Amino acid sequence: MDEQRVSGGLWWRHGPPWWHRRDEAELASRYPWLSTLLITVFVLGGSRFAAEQQMERAPLDTFARVLLVVAAGLLLWRRRYPVVVVFGTAAATMLYLGAGYPYGPVFVPFALGCFSAIVAGHRKAAWTALGLLWAGHVLVAHWLYQWLPPSGDDAASWGSEGVVAAWGVAIVALAELARTRREQWARERVEQAQAARRRADEERLRMARELHDVLAHSISVINVQAGVGLALLDSDPEQARTALTTIKAASKEALGEVRQVLDTLRTPGDAPRAPAPGLDRLPELVEQAASAGLTVEIEGEAPKLAPGTDLAAFRIVQEALTNVVRHSGSRHARVHLAHDDGTTLRLRIDDDGPATGADAGGSGNGLAGMRERAAALGGTIEAGPRPDGGFRVLAVLPLTVKENR
Repeated sequence: MDEQRVSGGLWWRHGPPWWHRRDEAELASRYPWLSTLLITVFVLGGSRFAAEQQMERAPLDTFARVLLVVAAGLLLWRRRYPVVVVFGTAAATMLYLGAGYPYGPVFVPFALGCFSAIVAGHRKAAWTALGLLWAGHVLVAHWLYQWLPPSGDDAASWGSEGVVAAWGVAIVALAELARTRREQWARERVEQAQAARRRADEERLRMARELHDVLAHSISVINVQAGVGLALLDSDPEQARTALTTIKAASKEALGEVRQVLDTLRTPGDAPRAPAPGLDRLPELVEQAASAGLTVEIEGEAPKLAPGTDLAAFRIVQEALTNVVRHSGSRHARVHLAHDDGTTLRLRIDDDGPATGADAGGSGNGLAGMRERAAALGGTIEAGPRPDGGFRVLAVLPLTVKENR
């Protein structure tokens, strides 16, 4: 998540900035020394001030201060052992109140311990500790006070018990709200991580398709021309020279397209340095196929296409012609383009066969890549032998699409 969104006032929805820089394991492994020290100083100082205002209560002595330090000091382990801390602070607070010491910030350590336990997911433990503390306070304030210090103390009013109960409920409600927000932030982080992984996977697949289509076509042309050059090197040097020239041109074009694909990895978000290929480059495909010994006829014209559809259509034709060169015994192919009612583009690539191997027409990554390209645009690919012999690839692509991101 970027810092602008967090600093712009959306931290309540997505979590504070520090939350995204530390995971739960890292937070739990650290001891909150500074906050615990500050709370201890506050509790001791506040209790001393309260004792000066509540002269009827038992004066603070060494035992009282030990109880206050223990209650506040337990907060040092509130991240690692929240259940132990919430019950420990409740016990120390109950002993302090049972000894007749003055009211004051003695409840602060328990409140923070209860808050930490609920946020950590130990809701039953926190509620149980709160209920026990309140029940113990009721017993001390309305029954056991007769036998506990200070002597001559009167029973507390039931109205004060309502205040104590309301105070406890407020702490729990705030902690439950914090726990809910924390779980929501955790879910959002998981969803964001999953979305980032999906985008990365989709980008890798896109790059793999692009590289496969570029390299498969160019290397097929180079392979054919290399064979021609070797065969004619001695008997027809000029023809061999022509083959080598074709190899040079095909390799140069392949290198250019590979660089274009890789540039998008080096500078994500930047505009491409060269326009993506489209059906307007079909004459180049025909020329490259001719250099590999394949005659290609183009029938029909393509309408104006969106860049994503234009690129997909070009790569499908390129891969289909590459498969003819590699897997078909035919030296003739036809590419037919048609569009129905301005809504659908139909690409049909036919060759007359026969196949030169079991994987005629392409059955590996090339055909899978064509299907993925079509599916990403909401289109379909059909590929298989024709009834009259040969092989056919039929692509149906919508002209108006919402490309997947």
